[in-house]
Amino acid sequence: MPTGEIIGLGRSGIAAARLLNQDGWQVSLVDSATELQIALRSNGKQLQASQQQLNQEGVLVKLDSSILEAETPNLIVVSPGVPWDLKALETARQQGIQTIGEIELAWRYLNRIPWVGITGTNGKTTTTALIAAIFQAAGLNAPACGNIGNAACELAIKNFAAVGDRSFDWIIAELSSYQIESSVELAPKIGIWTTFTPDHLNRHQTLENYYQIKASLLRRCRQKIINGDDRYLQQTGLALGTDVIWTSVKGKNSFGDDRLVEVYLEDGWVVAFGELIAPVNLFKMPGQHNLQNLLVAVAAAKLAGIEKTAIAQAITSFPGVEHRLEYVCTHQGIKFINDSKATNYDAAEVGLNSVEAPVILIAGGQAKVGEDLAWIDTIKAQAAAVLLIGEAAPMFAQRLSDRGLDNYQIVETMDKAVAQSLQLAQKYQAKVVLLSPACASFDQYLSFEARGDHFKQLCLAIKD
Repeated sequence: MPTGEIIGLGRSGIAAARLLNQDGWQVSLVDSATELQIALRSNGKQLQASQQQLNQEGVLVKLDSSILEAETPNLIVVSPGVPWDLKALETARQQGIQTIGEIELAWRYLNRIPWVGITGTNGKTTTTALIAAIFQAAGLNAPACGNIGNAACELAIKNFAAVGDRSFDWIIAELSSYQIESSVELAPKIGIWTTFTPDHLNRHQTLENYYQIKASLLRRCRQKIINGDDRYLQQTGLALGTDVIWTSVKGKNSFGDDRLVEVYLEDGWVVAFGELIAPVNLFKMPGQHNLQNLLVAVAAAKLAGIEKTAIAQAITSFPGVEHRLEYVCTHQGIKFINDSKATNYDAAEVGLNSVEAPVILIAGGQAKVGEDLAWIDTIKAQAAAVLLIGEAAPMFAQRLSDRGLDNYQIVETMDKAVAQSLQLAQKYQAKVVLLSPACASFDQYLSFEARGDHFKQLCLAIKD
């Protein structure tokens, strides 16, 4: 009986363990957290219940344990949050132990089904959700997975239970650099690259490493779609081949060279491969970045053979995604908007540019490596005042001051920020209170979702 070791007691790790177990493997699931640490997580009760159920199913769960602590397995499967260059994983690879990510494991079971793989620094989640909505409007069974919706191995379990009958028409996968670097064979039929800016450099070390990880996915895809409005991808995308399908909100001649833009906006319409698809005013999400997301989604839909009526139906009713420029409520004429998913400077800059000024901005958290000058300039143009929370607050205060912006307050917590934001919005006649942190959440929250949920609860409490 083959043996497998799964690293990480989270949703993807649990799904990977169950998948291998159902396929006849002897499986252990390892997590460095203690019982107490698991219990203290926001989903601690759910994880404890899953641990008990896994033990009943024959999966050995080992908490407060290390990789390769006991017997040497045939296969190690790594959850996305586990660093790929962890010394124990490098040792395993040197010993010839197959070491892959959870997405790669799912691919082994689902590679007869066509995939759409979406990567990029920003825009992945919205694009993934929109593509899934379009495919489903066309009557296709096309679930989203990866960083959105299901864990990929959960879909593999469902397909495994279908006993040879393909249960899915397409798999729509949001793929982070963490998932791609641990996937050697993953090769979606359609690959999409939304944007590229510096991010995750604490893990990938250099911008070149980060780029090459994402580029490796596109090179393996049969059809490649790239957002031609991204300045970095305009140039670097040329190295991915002459078969790239470019999109642009600026029209079919936006490059000014011999490259053909196949999906673009013209006279208020979305045009794809020479066909008028739908008037762009059907799409209600704010911001030019969302128009860019729309175009790559339409390109994928047309490559998959979906009719324009289904595309128009889906984009008309698409509500957006949670925690990305998500409308929460209006109180005393002030809109409260949750953009907790803006975890880097570029995403936060886009968020600020997408709402009506003047804005009361809530920012801060666990700072990331990156260039902040364009973000700060946008704050100067859009924000009446800034409320700073979390670890990054003192550093952000200094950076704002250095750029001549002194209308900020360090308030430390979300509770204080939301309470203060209403007073400031009234004082400056601001239209919007925007949570757009430009930071990771891990100093005060377990995830950007938990941070956004807390913000929404506080806003709704003020309204009530």
